[in-house]
Amino acid sequence: MKKVSIIGAGVGGLTTAIYLQKAGFDVTIYEKNDHPGGKMDLIEDSGFKFDTGPTIVMMPDVYEQPFKDTGVDYRDYFTMERVNPFMDVLTEGNKFELSSDLVDIARDFEAYGDGEMLGFLKYLTDIYGKYINAKNNFIYKSFRGPGDFYNLKTLWQAMRLRTFSTSFKAISKNIKNTNLQYLMSFQTLYIGISPFNGPSIYNIIPMIELIYGIWFIKGGMYEYAKAMAKRFEELGGQIRYESPVDEIVVKNDKTVAGLRIGQGFESADAVVANADFPYAMESLLGLPDQKKGKYGKAKVEKMDYAMSCFMLYLGIDRQYADLKLHTIKMAKDFEQNVHEIDTGTLPEDPSFYVYNPSSLDNSFAPSGQTSLYVLVPVANLKENDNWSDQMIEDYSEKVIEKVEKDLALTDLSQHIVVKHVFTPKTFASRYNSLYGTAFGLKPTLMQSNYFRPHNKDSRLKNLYFAGASVHPGAGVPIVITSGELAAKEVMRDFK
Repeated sequence: MKKVSIIGAGVGGLTTAIYLQKAGFDVTIYEKNDHPGGKMDLIEDSGFKFDTGPTIVMMPDVYEQPFKDTGVDYRDYFTMERVNPFMDVLTEGNKFELSSDLVDIARDFEAYGDGEMLGFLKYLTDIYGKYINAKNNFIYKSFRGPGDFYNLKTLWQAMRLRTFSTSFKAISKNIKNTNLQYLMSFQTLYIGISPFNGPSIYNIIPMIELIYGIWFIKGGMYEYAKAMAKRFEELGGQIRYESPVDEIVVKNDKTVAGLRIGQGFESADAVVANADFPYAMESLLGLPDQKKGKYGKAKVEKMDYAMSCFMLYLGIDRQYADLKLHTIKMAKDFEQNVHEIDTGTLPEDPSFYVYNPSSLDNSFAPSGQTSLYVLVPVANLKENDNWSDQMIEDYSEKVIEKVEKDLALTDLSQHIVVKHVFTPKTFASRYNSLYGTAFGLKPTLMQSNYFRPHNKDSRLKNLYFAGASVHPGAGVPIVITSGELAAKEVMRDFK
């Protein structure tokens, strides 16, 4: 039985582990924290609990797949329910109640004229065709060498994607009203890139929201991480918590021998790194820099990194009946706001997102109280590392005041009984995210598909990668897919 060691019990690593354990490998996950999930994390304090990372469940069939593929009913492990309408979006002077019901969508767009609804349908037709293309030819396909991409079939399909314009420009081609343009383009922030310079292919994200809907996992997102860990251990796998990996040990400059953990050594036939790819290459891979191929230290530092987040987790000793599960408030000048993030300026008028799971699930807070999650997109540490204690306190007060005012949450600041704060520095220290990015490598055109780090290392014959910074990219469903692709690459080499 071949022995596989996986670095990190994040969603990507857990997915890889489930598939490999089911296929007959002897799999052990080494996790630096004392619990699974990676960025799909949890804080518990004074009867409140907070999902700390992803909160919006898209493409539920992808969440279900690792369970179905290993012969069990996912409903025995976690419970999902559809949310519709699924999000309130506030632009300057307007409020949209986003729905995946076509009747509701038509109402919102036709309010701005028949031409806007026609433009939406044109967008939908175009982007759905690209989604089918991307799904069949890129997202669920791993790449090893140039021949996997530079062939007539794949190059033709890549050209058909027409990804050379930006997300916002592609939306603006069919939709003319500024509020509707913003409504259909802010979703690229889910994967850490601006709609004003991100590739147009990421207009797939709002299409998936509006066509396939948004779901909620009962008990919160962390329940999904627990479910995956449970399934893996049921299959016979082992997770060693509080076991930070210090080195991926390489012999003869071409084969991974195993992992160094403290003073100990764990041999392995194959290693899958679910640690953030840039961190793994820079800090874990036991090779001289000049022998790391194109991902040596200089190259890694020059790569483009996605934005980060300033996070507030607030325990509130009252409830707000009108606050839905998901709410987004966009800055008055959304384009300027995103430009500030890209250039390292802390936004004075930030866009923000509020998650209120207490609106659906009373397990998040004591009776009559509320667990709130507030996210403000900010620059990563490469662009701005100025996060002093005083700055954190000042910005916390500014954001709370803005949320209270913009969402009409009466006396919010006076009802906070629990407060936790994450900054980009938290992402760097807690999750080993290089430059404190919350989303890994930025999904630019030249860091997507074949041009993103591959699931199989090109130089070391038994080293593999899963996670947001490798192919296919960021976002929970895509990271699950990354984990499955990494498992299939291992199977290809060893079975």
